[in-house]
Amino acid sequence: MMFPLLALFSGLILLVWSADRFVDGASATASHLGMSPLLIGMVVVGFGTSAPEMAVSALAALQGNPGIALGNAYGSNIANIALILGVTAIIHPVALHSRVLRTELPILAGSALLGCGLLLDGNLSRGDGWVLLTLFFAIMTWTVFNGMHKRGDALAEEMSRELDESIMTLGRALFWLIAGTVLLVGASRILVWGAVEVARWFGVSDLIIGLTVVALGTSLPELASSLVAARKGEHDIALGNVIGSNLFNTLAVVGIAGTIQPLAVGPEVLGRDGLVMLLLTGALFVFGYGFRGPGRINRVEGGLLLAVYFGYNGYLVLQVILPGVS
Repeated sequence: MMFPLLALFSGLILLVWSADRFVDGASATASHLGMSPLLIGMVVVGFGTSAPEMAVSALAALQGNPGIALGNAYGSNIANIALILGVTAIIHPVALHSRVLRTELPILAGSALLGCGLLLDGNLSRGDGWVLLTLFFAIMTWTVFNGMHKRGDALAEEMSRELDESIMTLGRALFWLIAGTVLLVGASRILVWGAVEVARWFGVSDLIIGLTVVALGTSLPELASSLVAARKGEHDIALGNVIGSNLFNTLAVVGIAGTIQPLAVGPEVLGRDGLVMLLLTGALFVFGYGFRGPGRINRVEGGLLLAVYFGYNGYLVLQVILPGVS
């Protein structure tokens, strides 16, 4: 039992570290290749912070553990909004100024509704996976087009300052891009093996492990980057990390898992996990959209989000201890 636990936690640590190196390398490489700061903030960073979820979910599906794949995606979405934005807003209230991110909020809400709607028949089929991936690529195409033609957005200004502060040569950027990718895959293999063995030892489903330990671990890059961004006053980067990551998780991560290994979806996924994800996505939309001005998540709202996170995870733990709880 000691070795699987060691694999689980060492895999998480290596995953977080390699994801950070991957994001730095990818962002710097894109900057050297002439990509605009807005596109880097919307696409490259969003992809980079979701790389752990993609690697873990794809590998879990390939190895026949789709519960970890789906639990990782939905659990990460819950952690991104409730834990990351909750903690960030308590430390420093977060304001949303970016017009691009305000446009992405309803897209995220619609994507979450579609993702849950496809599971109503109790299955995530390959067809469902392709629907999610097709929508993901359509949104990415729109995002790239938008990023190439919009100027003067708050997210672009914050991302430009961030890139200026972390100057990296092209050679070093390429090294960390490649090394980060290799380490991500290796860390994912270690993590998935440890998670499966720990789940078997405690007699819990791989879905629960995916929703809790794995989801928290793969969300740590977003937590770190959002806290640093908020402390610098870069609120749009902090919110952009979450919005972008959740879009990638909902569409790309679940879509990849579904196309690799179709899976049966228990009623608790929609009635418990999907419902919590949808409610939190709705709360993010209400808080962040700013119907009468710039959106803002204050300390009280941050505290409410954090309370939901601990309440949800406490309920999951209670179900493990007392399986009859519903």
